[in-house]
This record gives sequence, C-alpha cells and structure tokens, in this order.
Amino acid sequence: MKRLYNITLILLLLLFASAGASAQIRGVITDSLTHEPLMYITVQYEGKGVGGISNADGEYQVETRKGWNELTFSAIGYITKKVKFAPGTKVLNVALAPADVMLSEVVVKPKKEKYSRKNNPAVEFMKKVIEHKKALKLEENDFYQYQKYEKMKMSINDVTPEKMEKGIYKKFSFFKDQVEVSPKTNKMILPISIKETASRTIYRKSPKSEKTIIEGMNSNGIEEFFNTGDMLGTILTDVFSDVNIYDDDIRLLQRRFVSPIGRGAISFYKFYLMDTLMVDKQECVHLTFVPQNPQDFGFTGHLYVVKDSTYAVKKAVMNLPKKTGVNFVENLDIVQQFEQLPDSNWVLTDDDMTVELALMKGIQGLEVQRTTKYSDYKFDEIEPRLFRLKGSVIKEANMLAKSDEYWAKVRQVPLTKKESSMDVFMNRIEQIPGFKYVIFGAKALIENFVETGSKKHPSKFDFGPINTMITSNYVNGTRFRLSGMTTGNLHPHWSFSGYGAYGTRDKKWFYSGQAAYSFNKREYVLWEFPKHYLAFQYTYDVMSPMDKYLATDKDNMFVGWKWTTVDQMSYMRDATLTYELETNTGFSVKAMARHRNDQPAGMLQYWKNNGTTPGEWDEKNTLVHDITTTELGVTLRYSPGETFVNTKQRRVPVSLDAPTFTLSHTVGLKGVLGGEYNFNLTEASIRKRFWFGSWGKLDVTARAGAQWNTVPFPLLNLPMANLSYITQNNESFNLIDNMEFLNDRYASLALSYDMNGKLFNRIPLIKKLKWREMFRIRGMWGTLTDRNNPYKSSNPDLFLFPMRDGVPTSHVMGKTPYIEASVGIYNIFKLLHIEYVRRLTYTDIPGVKKGGVRFMILMIF
Repeated sequence: MKRLYNITLILLLLLFASAGASAQIRGVITDSLTHEPLMYITVQYEGKGVGGISNADGEYQVETRKGWNELTFSAIGYITKKVKFAPGTKVLNVALAPADVMLSEVVVKPKKEKYSRKNNPAVEFMKKVIEHKKALKLEENDFYQYQKYEKMKMSINDVTPEKMEKGIYKKFSFFKDQVEVSPKTNKMILPISIKETASRTIYRKSPKSEKTIIEGMNSNGIEEFFNTGDMLGTILTDVFSDVNIYDDDIRLLQRRFVSPIGRGAISFYKFYLMDTLMVDKQECVHLTFVPQNPQDFGFTGHLYVVKDSTYAVKKAVMNLPKKTGVNFVENLDIVQQFEQLPDSNWVLTDDDMTVELALMKGIQGLEVQRTTKYSDYKFDEIEPRLFRLKGSVIKEANMLAKSDEYWAKVRQVPLTKKESSMDVFMNRIEQIPGFKYVIFGAKALIENFVETGSKKHPSKFDFGPINTMITSNYVNGTRFRLSGMTTGNLHPHWSFSGYGAYGTRDKKWFYSGQAAYSFNKREYVLWEFPKHYLAFQYTYDVMSPMDKYLATDKDNMFVGWKWTTVDQMSYMRDATLTYELETNTGFSVKAMARHRNDQPAGMLQYWKNNGTTPGEWDEKNTLVHDITTTELGVTLRYSPGETFVNTKQRRVPVSLDAPTFTLSHTVGLKGVLGGEYNFNLTEASIRKRFWFGSWGKLDVTARAGAQWNTVPFPLLNLPMANLSYITQNNESFNLIDNMEFLNDRYASLALSYDMNGKLFNRIPLIKKLKWREMFRIRGMWGTLTDRNNPYKSSNPDLFLFPMRDGVPTSHVMGKTPYIEASVGIYNIFKLLHIEYVRRLTYTDIPGVKKGGVRFMILMIF
C-alpha cells in the first residue's frame, strides 16, 4: 500500500510540474568554421532579462513567451547574431562566426580591411609556434611507444524523416531501426560499415626505425559481401589517414595540405588572434586561420596554443573551406587534443575526423567518422628484437580472432547500439528478396568478374575479366574470349586460371592456362601480400609488341581504341615458369624460365639481312617463318612503404608516394630447348613522387636499358609506347608508333607535374569550374650500335627492319632525343581528364602524328 502511495505521489508531482512548465526552445550552437559545439554562449531575449548559457556540448534551452520571436547569441571572440523564429518553434540550431572573420556563403573571408603579415601580432605569435614545434616532436626522444585504438565508421548520411517514410525504409522497417543520430553533425545516419583496429607503435631514434604492430582488427558491414580482401578498409585508411599537424604538409584525401604550423603556413594562411581562454584548466591563446585562397588545398580552423614558453598546441580544430577545390567533400572536420605528460612530453590523445561525402546532387551521401584514441605512452628503451621484425607494419597472427573480452578492454570508445548490431543488420539485408541479384550485379560491375557461389557457399571459380569477352584487332578481327580462375575457397594454396578465345578473321583458337602454388595461405587471389608462389603458364595467342607495356589485360575493350593501325603482330607460343618472393620490407625477387616461339602475323614479316644491299630488301633476302628463344631472367624490385589493394585482376596501388626501384636481367640461351640466340638484356628504373605542398606534385620516372649482344630486331629495346587513346601511365609515350624506334641502348625520363589547380584557381570564372591543370614532358635517348644495325652490318643473323608496302616502319634514332610534351586539364565534371600531346622532335618522319588528344576517366578528391 505504501509503494502504491509513493508511485501515486510521484505521478501527481510530475503532472503538476508539467502543467506549470512554460514552452521551451532548445538547440545546439556551433562554430561556423569547424562545426564544433560552443560552450558559454549567452542566449537571451534582448532587453527582456530572460535567457541562458550553452553547456559544454553547445546545447542551450530557454523558455518562450507569446510575442517573443527573436533570440540574441553572443560571446567574446564571436560575432553577435540575432535570429528570428516562428511561433511554435521547438528546435533552433545556430552557427556563430568568429570575430574578425566573416562568413560569405559559409566561406571564411577576412573583413574588408587589408590583411598584412607585417607588424601583425598573430603572425609574430605563429612564427614562435612554428619555431618551437621541433622541440615538441616525439621523435626528439631516443625511444617511444604508445597504444592506439581506431574506429572507422561509414554511414549513409542525412536520412531525413521524409526519406524514412518512403522507399526502402518504408518497405523494410528494420532499416529505420538501424538509423541513429550522428554525434558530430546531429544528422540522422544509417551505419553500413564499422572497423576497429588496436595497435602498438614503437620508435627508435638511432638507428631510426618505426614499426606498427596490429594486435587486433574487427570489421563488419558491406565490405563483407566482396571477396578481394580489405579493399574498403585499405582505401579508407589511406584516404582518411592520420593527421600530424607538426608535419609541414598533411597527407589527407590522397593529397597534400599545408599544415597550419608548417614551414609554409605564414605565407599560405591568414592568422587572427582571438582571445585568451582556458582549455582543460590551461590558459591558451586562441587563433583562427584561413587560406589566402580558399580553393587551394588548405584548412580553416582554430588553434589553441598554451600560453607559456613551450608554445605547444593544446587543441587544433580544422575543416575544409566551402569553396575548396576538393571534390566530393561537403564537410570535413578534424579535432585533435594534446596533453602534457609528467615528464614534459606533449602527446596526442584524441584525433577525431568527420567527413561528409557526396558524389553528386540527387545521390545519397555518406558520412565517414574516424575516432582515434592514443594512450599508454612510454619512453623507456625498447628491446632490439622488436625492431628486427620485417616490415613497417606487422600483423599479429591472431589479430582477426580476438575475443569480446579483449575488445572490451582495448575499446576506448564504446560502440553504439547500431554499431554493435551491424552483423544482425547485414544478415537481415541478405534476406531481402532479390538482394542477391543486386549484389551479383554490383560485384560484377565493381570486380569485373562473375562469381559462381554465394555467401553461404563462397565462390570457388570466377568468370572474368568481363571486359575482355568481346574485342577486336587487325589479325583476329572480332575476337571472343571466355576467362576464369579458381579462388582461395577451392584451395588455399593451389590456383588455376586461363582463357579460351576465337578470332573471326583468322579463324583460329587461342588459349592460355596457368597453374600456381602459393607457399602462403591465400584468402582469394594469388597476388595477396606478401607474394610467394611458383607458377607455370602456357599461352598461345596473338600479341602486339607493345602489349607487354600495358598496365591492364591486353584484351581490355577500353584500350582497344587505338590512334594508329596496329597491323604488325605475332602469334606467340609461350611456356613460362615463374617464382616470386616478396618480403614485408617492400623488396621482392622474381625469377623466370621461358621458352617462346614468335611467328610474325598481319603485316609483320621477318626477313634475314642477306640481300644484295645491307638493310634493304630484294629477292635474295630469306623469309623467316618464326624464331625461338629460351630465356632465364630475374627481376629485383624495392618499394618501401608501398600500399595497394587487391582486385581480382591485379594489384592496384592506393598511392604512388612510395619510391620504386627495379632492376632486371634476362639471358638468352642458344642451343637450349631450341633457343636460337644468345643475348643479355638489362633494364633498370626508378619512380618517385615529389610533393610541393599546395603547389601540387611531380612524378618522376627514369628508365634505362641495354641489349648487350647481337640480335635481330624483335629482341631489341622497344620504347614504352601507348597506342590507345586512353592514357595509361605517366611514362608511356603517346605519339611513338608501334616499333617506330629500335635501340640496343636507351635512357628515358618522364616528368608529370600536377599543379592541383593552382593556376586555374586564380582565374575568374574558370576557378568556379574547379578544373585542374597538369603538364608532362617525356624524353628518350636511344642508339643502335653498328653490330645490330642492318644498314651498317651484313650479318645475316640480323633481320631487316619491319616494313609496310616495302617501306621501313622502324627507324634508328640520331643524337637528338625523342621528346613529347603535353598539357592536360582534369577534373572536368569531376571525372574527365583531357590531354593534348605534342611531338617536339623527329617530326620529319613521313606519316608520323605530330599531335593528338588523349582521354582518361579519373575520379579523385
């Protein structure tokens, strides 16, 4: 009876409290630059004496009264804002602009007064911050280590109440159950992928070494429907990489942004002193910063610098300007918190990033949240054996099998209810009628392969690549091809792949088959990192001499669109045994043994150089039906720090920042298995990308090679020529024809400079298009020694140069190098790259093309 009395009393008190309460209006106050919540903002009805103050989360709540329809929001360091609202309004969110910085279409701009770096207190203060930053870097310690927990979540963004009442949300109510409110944007989102990573980083100053040991990894979401490894996770990690404001340039979105405390910050940014305030009980100087040109690759934001002799950054808040030249990013917010340890080291403790992505208007956008916590910093000496581990990133063998207890211990940010039930949500999606057909089509489109299994019964054999099924060339005419490969689901070590093709013009069948054994257990494809396999491949097919330089399959229908007639080809019968070993350090060795028979086809013929006049054809020259070579070769490759994703066709580099060195040597063995020639072919190359902050990047590729023996022209060095209208890579020559130059010594250099729109961003009207400019120049020096020159040697083992209608189509280079230059515009409609190429030397050769236009589909941030 007493319990019933207490309950009744509580209910009556609640009823009376509700009856006596007046209507309320509430909301969240945020910084217009960074979207961070603002505390201690005064909210009031001006002249009424009624109002309130926002809390630590930027939230406020004030009562409403009849006839009162305007609130005033004010605080030191921010422009006072008056906002009118309609009767009955219950939620009113407000964004305040920092003082001395005005907002125009959400783009930060200085007031009308002219900004000057001279005698500017903010600039002088920032110079001291930059001057002191080296002493604050952790790398000044002999050793350090820390634990890191990272949670990466991808969600469908801005799921409005209207959207939830129609479409898939209305038809399948469990989609509504998965919706939650983003703590960063206050928008409703639908989480579709979650990935957690727990790691330990160790560092040694001398000899310098840094390694990250991944102790645990846990993921769930849409990536589970695809079978080419952690593609989504790898790309997200590279695109939304860790931000270190103490670096001069910040790598983000696969671009380089000028750090607000980098060496070039003073000339790139405008800085404004705001005021002095307390951040976590420490007195800090508050500064804001904006780029000189908002379309350049930089940030707007706030710095909170400790007001003492260290000039340490206590907190940094950064976001992208609204008019930035970055594609597909509607909002990007980065918030970093630092703290000083008892030993005086300043360390990063919190690193949160929120990115709102939109491919185009009318298509649902995405939100990516990356939450990172750093802890357990130590500066004691670290045992040497840990630095002997191979590679910069070491994955523990059981990282994917960690228990729930382990994650409960290391998880510094609790999962939300929706994140925890991601596996249940994905299982329910799978039960949607017709969903398997949607996934089937999506996977075929994205992966270029058709699977023969399901999630319950994973595919053991895939058909593909799809884009090679119908193509054409001069010898085959229309060509039909069917390809396929076994997967790791059939056997974790054995792999089989191949294709069959038919040409309608020559009415011949072609085929290729490969059997491979991987010494490492593979999940799906043979080339998973680190590669270690032995493979035997047998092929009979028609080939162009330039096919070996393609970055993709030679039968790719998209590169079949040629700017020249490729009528000089060969029927190749090739048996190759390959062994490849790749280490965790980025070093790999590839050894091969090959037996090849080359029979010319189309307009290509092999004529011995045994006529009346060396190098010229007459009735005395002997026609050669085919040539046979037996070869042994080894290739060494080193690319430290290289990152890539595995597709079902090949590896694709995630970025080209890592330098790449290659060295190869191939030996021809005469008299072994019918080999007709002794030869030694050596080639070396180096590729490196150089970044210039907001001024873009320069890709440099240098290559050299030599054929040391006397050989016929099919065994000489051929320039890396791209015969397609589709741009292939930075170093391929776009206006050299098929086998146009033949050399036994060569050296080439390719320079590609991408300015990131630095010029176009300063041209009125054009800058609104967000086009970006790039410039390329490629050059090759080559020579043909007399012993391999059929015009200067009567050696019958040489062949006459290729001919068409009796006229040679290949040439010997003089002392002048071949040079071509190009000017390109990309980011046209955010996906099209158009490039005009001009040939600068050897323009007097009959029939050469002096210029041309090349295309490429390129979607980048």
